[in-house]
Amino acid sequence: MGPTGLLGLLLLLHWPQIYASKGILRSVVIGDPATAKDYCVTYNSTWTTLPPTYTNASFYRLLNLSSVWLCSPSDVPSAGFQDMAVVVMDGNCSMMDKAILAQKNNAKMLLLATKEGLPAPQDSKSSLLTIQIAYVKYGDVLNMAQVVGKDIAVGMYSPSLTQFDFSLMVIFLISVFTVALGGYWSGLSEMEDLRPSPSEDECEGRKKKDENVTFTPFTVILFVVICCVMLLLLYFFYKWLVYVIICVFCLASAMSLFNCLSALIRNIPYGRCRVSCFNKSAEVRLLFLAAFCIAVSVTWAVFRNEDRWIWILQDILGIAFCLNFIKTLRMPNFKACVILLGLLLLYDVFFVFITPFITKEW
Repeated sequence: MGPTGLLGLLLLLHWPQIYASKGILRSVVIGDPATAKDYCVTYNSTWTTLPPTYTNASFYRLLNLSSVWLCSPSDVPSAGFQDMAVVVMDGNCSMMDKAILAQKNNAKMLLLATKEGLPAPQDSKSSLLTIQIAYVKYGDVLNMAQVVGKDIAVGMYSPSLTQFDFSLMVIFLISVFTVALGGYWSGLSEMEDLRPSPSEDECEGRKKKDENVTFTPFTVILFVVICCVMLLLLYFFYKWLVYVIICVFCLASAMSLFNCLSALIRNIPYGRCRVSCFNKSAEVRLLFLAAFCIAVSVTWAVFRNEDRWIWILQDILGIAFCLNFIKTLRMPNFKACVILLGLLLLYDVFFVFITPFITKEW
Protein backbone atom coordinates (compact mmCIF):
# COMPACT_ATOMS: atom_id res chain seq x y z
CA MET A 1 0.00 0.00 0.00
CA GLY A 2 1.40 3.38 -1.03
CA PRO A 3 1.58 6.60 1.01
CA THR A 4 -1.72 7.81 -0.48
CA GLY A 5 -3.45 4.61 0.57
CA LEU A 6 -2.06 4.81 4.10
CA LEU A 7 -3.17 8.43 4.40
CA GLY A 8 -6.65 7.52 3.24
CA LEU A 9 -6.85 4.66 5.73
CA LEU A 10 -5.76 6.91 8.62
CA LEU A 11 -8.36 9.52 7.68
CA LEU A 12 -11.03 6.82 7.56
CA LEU A 13 -10.06 5.45 10.97
CA HIS A 14 -10.02 8.90 12.60
CA TRP A 15 -13.18 10.14 10.90
CA PRO A 16 -15.82 11.06 13.50
CA GLN A 17 -18.45 8.36 13.82
CA ILE A 18 -22.06 9.27 13.15
CA TYR A 19 -24.57 6.99 14.79
CA ALA A 20 -27.37 7.73 12.34
CA SER A 21 -30.30 5.37 12.22
CA LYS A 22 -33.51 5.30 10.27
CA GLY A 23 -36.83 5.13 12.06
CA ILE A 24 -40.51 5.37 11.31
CA LEU A 25 -42.81 8.17 12.39
CA ARG A 26 -46.39 6.95 12.75
CA SER A 27 -49.11 9.58 12.65
CA VAL A 28 -52.71 8.87 13.67
CA VAL A 29 -55.81 10.96 14.12
CA ILE A 30 -56.44 11.31 17.84
CA GLY A 31 -59.22 8.88 18.74
CA ASP A 32 -59.05 7.00 15.41
CA PRO A 33 -56.03 4.64 15.20
CA ALA A 34 -57.28 3.24 11.85
CA THR A 35 -56.07 6.39 10.09
CA ALA A 36 -52.39 5.64 10.73
CA LYS A 37 -49.75 6.57 8.16
CA ASP A 38 -45.99 6.05 8.39
CA TYR A 39 -43.14 8.34 7.38
CA CYS A 40 -39.36 7.91 7.38
CA VAL A 41 -37.16 9.80 9.85
CA THR A 42 -33.49 9.79 10.82
CA TYR A 43 -32.24 9.99 14.38
CA ASN A 44 -29.09 9.40 16.41
CA SER A 45 -29.25 5.99 18.06
CA THR A 46 -26.96 7.11 20.89
CA TRP A 47 -29.33 9.94 21.82
CA THR A 48 -32.69 8.27 21.45
CA THR A 49 -33.75 4.66 22.00
CA LEU A 50 -36.83 3.75 20.01
CA PRO A 51 -39.04 0.68 20.50
CA PRO A 52 -39.12 -1.94 17.73
CA THR A 53 -42.89 -1.69 17.19
CA TYR A 54 -45.39 1.17 17.16
CA THR A 55 -47.48 -0.57 19.81
CA ASN A 56 -44.73 0.20 22.33
CA ALA A 57 -44.13 3.75 21.10
CA SER A 58 -45.18 6.84 23.04
CA PHE A 59 -47.56 9.05 21.10
CA TYR A 60 -47.78 12.82 21.57
CA ARG A 61 -50.08 15.43 20.11
CA LEU A 62 -48.38 17.07 17.13
CA LEU A 63 -47.89 20.83 17.01
CA ASN A 64 -46.91 21.97 13.52
CA LEU A 65 -44.62 24.98 13.77
CA SER A 66 -42.81 24.37 10.48
CA SER A 67 -43.16 28.08 9.68
CA VAL A 68 -40.73 29.05 12.49
CA TRP A 69 -37.10 28.19 13.32
CA LEU A 70 -37.46 27.84 17.12
CA CYS A 71 -34.19 29.67 17.72
CA SER A 72 -35.43 32.17 20.29
CA PRO A 73 -38.02 32.20 23.10
CA SER A 74 -40.21 34.45 20.94
CA ASP A 75 -40.87 31.47 18.66
CA VAL A 76 -42.52 29.56 21.52
CA PRO A 77 -46.32 29.92 21.83
CA SER A 78 -47.65 31.36 25.06
CA ALA A 79 -49.12 27.96 26.05
CA GLY A 80 -45.76 26.23 25.58
CA PHE A 81 -45.31 22.64 24.36
CA GLN A 82 -46.80 20.70 27.25
CA ASP A 83 -46.27 16.97 26.41
CA MET A 84 -46.29 17.66 22.66
CA ALA A 85 -44.31 16.68 19.59
CA VAL A 86 -43.16 19.84 17.85
CA VAL A 87 -42.25 20.24 14.17
CA VAL A 88 -39.99 23.18 13.33
CA MET A 89 -37.83 24.06 10.34
CA ASP A 90 -34.21 22.96 10.35
CA GLY A 91 -31.52 25.63 10.15
CA ASN A 92 -30.83 29.19 11.34
CA CYS A 93 -29.38 27.76 14.59
CA SER A 94 -28.03 24.45 15.84
CA MET A 95 -30.15 21.39 16.50
CA MET A 96 -29.18 21.43 20.18
CA ASP A 97 -30.35 25.03 20.60
CA LYS A 98 -33.76 24.04 19.27
CA ALA A 99 -33.86 20.91 21.44
CA ILE A 100 -32.93 22.80 24.63
CA LEU A 101 -35.57 25.43 23.97
CA ALA A 102 -38.21 22.79 23.20
CA GLN A 103 -37.41 20.75 26.32
CA LYS A 104 -37.50 23.84 28.54
CA ASN A 105 -41.05 24.36 27.35
CA ASN A 106 -42.02 20.74 28.21
CA ALA A 107 -41.95 19.25 24.70
CA LYS A 108 -41.50 15.47 24.47
CA MET A 109 -40.40 15.20 20.83
CA LEU A 110 -38.65 17.55 18.41
CA LEU A 111 -38.97 16.97 14.66
CA LEU A 112 -36.77 19.04 12.37
CA ALA A 113 -38.37 19.53 8.96
CA THR A 114 -35.84 19.64 6.13
CA LYS A 115 -36.23 20.23 2.40
CA GLU A 116 -32.89 18.61 1.52
CA GLY A 117 -33.42 14.91 2.20
CA LEU A 118 -32.88 13.34 5.62
CA PRO A 119 -29.49 14.31 7.09
CA ALA A 120 -27.75 12.52 9.93
CA PRO A 121 -27.85 14.18 13.39
CA GLN A 122 -24.25 15.21 14.11
CA ASP A 123 -24.31 17.78 16.92
CA SER A 124 -22.92 17.07 20.38
CA LYS A 125 -25.83 16.28 22.66
CA SER A 126 -26.05 17.54 26.21
CA SER A 127 -26.46 14.85 28.87
CA LEU A 128 -29.39 16.82 30.30
CA LEU A 129 -31.50 16.42 27.17
CA THR A 130 -34.13 13.68 27.31
CA ILE A 131 -36.30 14.87 24.43
CA GLN A 132 -36.62 12.67 21.31
CA ILE A 133 -34.99 14.32 18.29
CA ALA A 134 -35.34 13.32 14.63
CA TYR A 135 -35.28 14.69 11.10
CA VAL A 136 -38.38 14.49 8.90
CA LYS A 137 -38.95 15.62 5.34
CA TYR A 138 -40.84 18.88 4.95
CA GLY A 139 -42.94 17.32 2.20
CA ASP A 140 -44.01 14.58 4.62
CA VAL A 141 -45.10 17.22 7.13
CA LEU A 142 -47.35 18.77 4.49
CA ASN A 143 -48.64 15.36 3.44
CA MET A 144 -49.34 14.48 7.05
CA ALA A 145 -51.62 17.48 7.45
CA GLN A 146 -53.42 16.85 4.15
CA VAL A 147 -53.83 13.06 4.28
CA VAL A 148 -54.02 12.23 7.97
CA GLY A 149 -55.60 15.37 9.38
CA LYS A 150 -54.98 18.37 11.59
CA ASP A 151 -55.58 16.96 15.09
CA ILE A 152 -53.05 14.12 15.08
CA ALA A 153 -50.62 12.36 17.39
CA VAL A 154 -47.24 10.95 16.40
CA GLY A 155 -44.89 8.32 17.76
CA MET A 156 -41.53 6.98 16.61
CA TYR A 157 -40.32 3.41 16.43
CA SER A 158 -37.48 1.57 14.73
CA PRO A 159 -38.13 -2.03 13.62
CA SER A 160 -35.28 -4.36 14.44
CA LEU A 161 -33.38 -5.63 11.41
CA THR A 162 -33.40 -9.38 10.95
CA GLN A 163 -30.28 -11.23 9.85
CA PHE A 164 -32.10 -12.50 6.78
CA ASP A 165 -34.73 -10.51 4.93
CA PHE A 166 -37.25 -12.93 3.45
CA SER A 167 -38.68 -10.19 1.24
CA LEU A 168 -35.42 -10.27 -0.74
CA MET A 169 -36.00 -13.96 -1.40
CA VAL A 170 -39.53 -13.22 -2.63
CA ILE A 171 -38.22 -10.48 -4.93
CA PHE A 172 -35.54 -12.85 -6.25
CA LEU A 173 -38.08 -15.61 -6.95
CA ILE A 174 -40.47 -13.19 -8.68
CA SER A 175 -37.69 -11.86 -10.91
CA VAL A 176 -36.38 -15.32 -11.82
CA PHE A 177 -39.92 -16.57 -12.45
CA THR A 178 -40.71 -13.59 -14.70
CA VAL A 179 -37.54 -13.93 -16.79
CA ALA A 180 -37.86 -17.72 -17.09
CA LEU A 181 -41.54 -17.67 -18.02
CA GLY A 182 -41.05 -14.75 -20.42
CA GLY A 183 -38.17 -16.55 -22.14
CA TYR A 184 -40.18 -19.78 -22.37
CA TRP A 185 -43.19 -17.94 -23.80
CA SER A 186 -40.97 -16.13 -26.30
CA GLY A 187 -39.46 -19.43 -27.40
CA LEU A 188 -42.88 -21.00 -27.90
CA SER A 189 -43.99 -17.97 -29.90
CA GLU A 190 -40.87 -18.19 -32.09
CA MET A 191 -41.44 -21.91 -32.73
CA GLU A 192 -45.07 -21.24 -33.59
CA ASP A 193 -44.05 -18.60 -36.11
CA LEU A 194 -41.55 -20.96 -37.79
CA ARG A 195 -43.97 -23.89 -37.93
CA PRO A 196 -45.95 -24.15 -41.23
CA SER A 197 -49.71 -23.71 -40.93
CA PRO A 198 -51.51 -27.06 -41.41
CA SER A 199 -54.74 -25.37 -42.42
CA GLU A 200 -56.15 -21.97 -43.26
CA ASP A 201 -58.28 -22.04 -40.12
CA GLU A 202 -55.22 -21.24 -38.05
CA CYS A 203 -54.32 -18.09 -40.01
CA GLU A 204 -56.07 -15.94 -37.42
CA GLY A 205 -53.81 -17.28 -34.69
CA ARG A 206 -50.73 -16.61 -36.82
CA LYS A 207 -51.55 -12.91 -37.05
CA LYS A 208 -49.93 -12.60 -33.64
CA LYS A 209 -46.59 -12.72 -35.45
CA ASP A 210 -47.07 -9.13 -36.56
CA GLU A 211 -47.23 -8.02 -32.94
CA ASN A 212 -43.57 -8.85 -32.36
CA VAL A 213 -41.03 -6.01 -32.32
CA THR A 214 -37.61 -6.67 -33.86
CA PHE A 215 -34.75 -4.57 -32.50
CA THR A 216 -32.29 -3.62 -35.23
CA PRO A 217 -29.09 -1.73 -34.31
CA PHE A 218 -30.78 1.53 -35.31
CA THR A 219 -33.91 0.89 -33.22
CA VAL A 220 -31.69 -0.10 -30.27
CA ILE A 221 -29.89 3.26 -30.40
CA LEU A 222 -33.21 5.07 -30.85
CA PHE A 223 -34.68 3.22 -27.84
CA VAL A 224 -31.80 4.23 -25.53
CA VAL A 225 -31.91 7.85 -26.76
CA ILE A 226 -35.65 8.02 -26.03
CA CYS A 227 -35.04 6.66 -22.52
CA CYS A 228 -32.38 9.31 -21.87
CA VAL A 229 -34.57 12.13 -23.18
CA MET A 230 -37.51 10.92 -21.10
CA LEU A 231 -35.44 10.90 -17.90
CA LEU A 232 -34.17 14.41 -18.59
CA LEU A 233 -37.70 15.66 -19.23
CA LEU A 234 -38.86 13.99 -16.00
CA TYR A 235 -36.17 15.84 -14.07
CA PHE A 236 -37.20 19.26 -15.39
CA PHE A 237 -40.97 18.71 -15.76
CA TYR A 238 -41.70 16.03 -13.16
CA LYS A 239 -44.88 17.64 -11.81
CA TRP A 240 -46.60 17.29 -15.18
CA LEU A 241 -44.93 14.32 -16.87
CA VAL A 242 -45.45 12.03 -13.90
CA TYR A 243 -49.15 11.85 -14.81
CA VAL A 244 -48.23 11.03 -18.41
CA ILE A 245 -46.06 8.17 -17.15
CA ILE A 246 -48.91 6.92 -14.97
CA CYS A 247 -51.31 6.94 -17.94
CA VAL A 248 -48.79 5.16 -20.17
CA PHE A 249 -48.16 2.52 -17.50
CA CYS A 250 -51.90 1.94 -17.02
CA LEU A 251 -52.44 1.50 -20.75
CA ALA A 252 -49.38 -0.73 -21.29
CA SER A 253 -50.02 -2.86 -18.20
CA ALA A 254 -53.68 -3.37 -19.08
CA MET A 255 -52.73 -4.53 -22.59
CA SER A 256 -49.98 -6.75 -21.20
CA LEU A 257 -52.28 -8.33 -18.62
CA PHE A 258 -54.83 -8.97 -21.37
CA ASN A 259 -52.23 -10.63 -23.61
CA CYS A 260 -50.98 -12.84 -20.77
CA LEU A 261 -54.41 -13.97 -19.62
CA SER A 262 -55.83 -14.33 -23.13
CA ALA A 263 -53.03 -16.77 -23.98
CA LEU A 264 -54.36 -18.99 -21.19
CA ILE A 265 -58.03 -18.47 -21.94
CA ARG A 266 -57.64 -19.38 -25.62
CA ASN A 267 -56.52 -22.87 -24.55
CA ILE A 268 -59.87 -23.44 -22.79
CA PRO A 269 -62.29 -25.12 -25.23
CA TYR A 270 -65.39 -23.53 -23.73
CA GLY A 271 -67.22 -20.23 -24.02
CA ARG A 272 -66.16 -19.41 -27.57
CA CYS A 273 -69.39 -17.67 -28.56
CA ARG A 274 -68.76 -14.52 -30.57
CA VAL A 275 -70.49 -11.20 -31.11
CA SER A 276 -70.27 -9.08 -34.26
CA CYS A 277 -70.17 -5.31 -34.58
CA PHE A 278 -69.17 -3.13 -37.53
CA ASN A 279 -68.14 -6.16 -39.60
CA LYS A 280 -65.81 -7.35 -36.84
CA SER A 281 -66.31 -10.22 -34.41
CA ALA A 282 -64.82 -11.04 -31.05
CA GLU A 283 -65.25 -13.70 -28.40
CA VAL A 284 -67.45 -12.67 -25.50
CA ARG A 285 -65.04 -14.09 -22.95
CA LEU A 286 -62.24 -11.90 -24.36
CA LEU A 287 -64.44 -8.82 -24.07
CA PHE A 288 -65.06 -9.59 -20.40
CA LEU A 289 -61.33 -10.19 -19.97
CA ALA A 290 -60.54 -6.80 -21.52
CA ALA A 291 -63.00 -5.10 -19.17
CA PHE A 292 -61.39 -6.90 -16.21
CA CYS A 293 -57.85 -5.85 -17.20
CA ILE A 294 -58.91 -2.24 -17.66
CA ALA A 295 -60.63 -2.30 -14.26
CA VAL A 296 -57.47 -3.64 -12.59
CA SER A 297 -55.35 -0.93 -14.20
CA VAL A 298 -57.79 1.84 -13.30
CA THR A 299 -58.01 0.55 -9.71
CA TRP A 300 -54.23 0.80 -9.40
CA ALA A 301 -54.26 4.36 -10.79
CA VAL A 302 -56.95 5.48 -8.34
CA PHE A 303 -55.49 3.83 -5.22
CA ARG A 304 -51.77 3.94 -6.16
CA ASN A 305 -50.90 5.88 -2.97
CA GLU A 306 -52.48 3.26 -0.69
CA ASP A 307 -49.77 1.63 1.41
CA ARG A 308 -51.39 -1.55 2.65
CA TRP A 309 -52.53 -3.54 -0.39
CA ILE A 310 -52.00 -1.67 -3.67
CA TRP A 311 -48.51 -3.14 -4.02
CA ILE A 312 -50.15 -6.47 -4.92
CA LEU A 313 -51.83 -4.99 -7.99
CA GLN A 314 -48.67 -3.09 -8.89
CA ASP A 315 -46.60 -6.29 -8.78
CA ILE A 316 -49.17 -8.17 -10.88
CA LEU A 317 -49.28 -5.42 -13.50
CA GLY A 318 -45.49 -5.12 -13.49
CA ILE A 319 -45.01 -8.87 -13.95
CA ALA A 320 -47.53 -8.90 -16.82
CA PHE A 321 -45.78 -5.94 -18.45
CA CYS A 322 -42.36 -7.64 -18.22
CA LEU A 323 -43.72 -10.96 -19.54
CA ASN A 324 -45.36 -9.29 -22.52
CA PHE A 325 -42.24 -7.21 -23.20
CA ILE A 326 -39.93 -10.25 -23.15
CA LYS A 327 -42.31 -12.21 -25.37
CA THR A 328 -42.78 -9.38 -27.86
CA LEU A 329 -39.18 -8.15 -28.11
CA ARG A 330 -37.06 -9.92 -30.72
CA MET A 331 -33.28 -9.56 -31.00
CA PRO A 332 -32.40 -10.66 -34.56
CA ASN A 333 -28.65 -11.04 -34.12
CA PHE A 334 -25.76 -10.88 -31.66
CA LYS A 335 -24.75 -7.42 -32.90
CA ALA A 336 -28.01 -5.86 -31.72
CA CYS A 337 -27.64 -7.57 -28.32
CA VAL A 338 -24.12 -6.21 -27.82
CA ILE A 339 -25.15 -2.68 -28.78
CA LEU A 340 -28.20 -2.78 -26.49
CA LEU A 341 -26.33 -4.12 -23.45
CA GLY A 342 -23.40 -1.75 -23.98
CA LEU A 343 -25.60 1.31 -24.24
CA LEU A 344 -27.67 0.25 -21.24
CA LEU A 345 -24.45 -0.10 -19.22
CA LEU A 346 -23.45 3.48 -20.10
CA TYR A 347 -27.01 4.59 -19.43
CA ASP A 348 -27.00 3.10 -15.91
CA VAL A 349 -23.54 4.38 -15.03
CA PHE A 350 -24.35 7.93 -16.12
CA PHE A 351 -27.82 8.29 -14.62
CA VAL A 352 -27.06 6.43 -11.39
CA PHE A 353 -23.52 7.49 -10.47
CA ILE A 354 -22.76 10.67 -12.42
CA THR A 355 -25.98 12.68 -12.44
CA PRO A 356 -26.00 13.18 -8.60
CA PHE A 357 -22.90 15.36 -9.04
CA ILE A 358 -24.50 17.64 -11.64
CA THR A 359 -28.08 17.81 -10.37
CA LYS A 360 -29.50 19.01 -7.12
CA GLU A 361 -31.05 16.59 -4.62
CA TRP A 362 -34.83 16.43 -4.56
